Amino acid sequence: MLASLNQNASPFDKSIKATHILVILPKLERLPKKYEIPGEEALKNLLTRRKIKLSKISETPLSANLENGALCAWVMVDSSKTVFAQQTDIRKALQLLLEENPEEIHLVVFGNENQKRMLANLGIYTTLVNGAALPVRKKKPNRESLSSITLHGYKDPDNFMLIHAQAEGNLLARGLTVLPPNELTPGTYREQIKKLAANEGWEFKEYNLNELRKMGAGAFVAVAQGSDPEDAAIIHLQRRVSSNRTDKTVALVGKGICFDTGGYNLKPPRYMHGMHEDMNGSAVALGILLAATRANLPANIDCWLAIAQNHISPHAYKQNDVITALNGLTIEIIHTDAEGRMILADTLTLAEKNKPDLIIDFATLTGSMHTALGSRYSGIFSNKENLAHKAIAAGKSSGERVCEFPLDTDYDENLQSSIADIKQCTLGGEYDHILAARFLSRFVNNVPWIHMDISACNHKDGLGAVSSDITGFGVSWAIQLLKEMSDT
Repeated sequence: MLASLNQNASPFDKSIKATHILVILPKLERLPKKYEIPGEEALKNLLTRRKIKLSKISETPLSANLENGALCAWVMVDSSKTVFAQQTDIRKALQLLLEENPEEIHLVVFGNENQKRMLANLGIYTTLVNGAALPVRKKKPNRESLSSITLHGYKDPDNFMLIHAQAEGNLLARGLTVLPPNELTPGTYREQIKKLAANEGWEFKEYNLNELRKMGAGAFVAVAQGSDPEDAAIIHLQRRVSSNRTDKTVALVGKGICFDTGGYNLKPPRYMHGMHEDMNGSAVALGILLAATRANLPANIDCWLAIAQNHISPHAYKQNDVITALNGLTIEIIHTDAEGRMILADTLTLAEKNKPDLIIDFATLTGSMHTALGSRYSGIFSNKENLAHKAIAAGKSSGERVCEFPLDTDYDENLQSSIADIKQCTLGGEYDHILAARFLSRFVNNVPWIHMDISACNHKDGLGAVSSDITGFGVSWAIQLLKEMSDT
């Protein structure tokens, strides 16, 4: 649950009984006399003792106990840095306060009006996404959620509606992803999504495994048939806005493998641990839909979620099988642990049939993307050059950075099969992220498309604005992209 937000355009009043204060300043060499910052004397003494200049807190935030017992942290935000770096600086300062598990945090911003607006947006978003505690199953949780945030020095006329929406979407994605696999099965996941759809006014439809068999969705069924019970499904959620606001439709597609054993090509323990997070792509797509709804963005959205597990059983698919996908393409199975592209293939076909203006799919798809980028960036592919440019720009603006990879047709040589229309993958995984994207491109035809392989879904000790290992990467990026597209 998000903390409640109070706004006060006036400067911080020292008579306020605040226990935890975060002071956010623009980068300065010295404090102007017009600034009366909380804990100014304590900050000066701290700088003197450590023999460092004031401007250094743009690199390393500081904190100290004030005479009244409050804990105060100070950080400077350098406007010449990237949004990602600015978010990181504020997150590190905020963590100095959150370690004490406070109930309330006071944010105090300084600067000219533009600076205060920028600092307030950064500070509010970072505090919202980190102030809420993620689900745990401890008898005594390490921390409770922040109950309230009070902002001093700036007042937003829209009450930070877009920032709130992005935070809610990010927290939904992270909250679902951390759930243990015995709790978040395809069956229970479907129930949660149905309840959320009813609450948010989205149209809900699901295609269960029997229906998908009859439809000829062999790629999805091949993966899902190895599980008992057969509770897999493709879910379709629809959000529509009035026709005078937009005539454009965006399709979001998410990989929702609730647990991935690797199938008959069984993962070793080191790589199977954490595979309950393989549904992260679907959680991100769902988080984007929630954020767009709460922000009231002028965008029609179709959200397609491929919910299944990749298990071993007498019914599980195996190497050298040849299956027929929903679009009629025959696929030679090479590796059962390349299940993500299989369930996405038929889901993309369903999304493409409605001829949206844009398809974006999200998936924790390949280890080779993580090898290529690590976990600080996520990789993208697009069949339209201008879309790739917009995606990269949205990454810079949102602080969720993406890197474009090639999608050239000559990579298809590696996917040629002597017995089927296409191979699912190759046995060597050196550039599997590119081959996976080439494979998926066969199911979107010429609809404008972005594929995100979310290598930054989990980063130790947090990434950008987010302090938890599970990052919710993709929600803020997509909202920024949708907002920029609706503004043009």
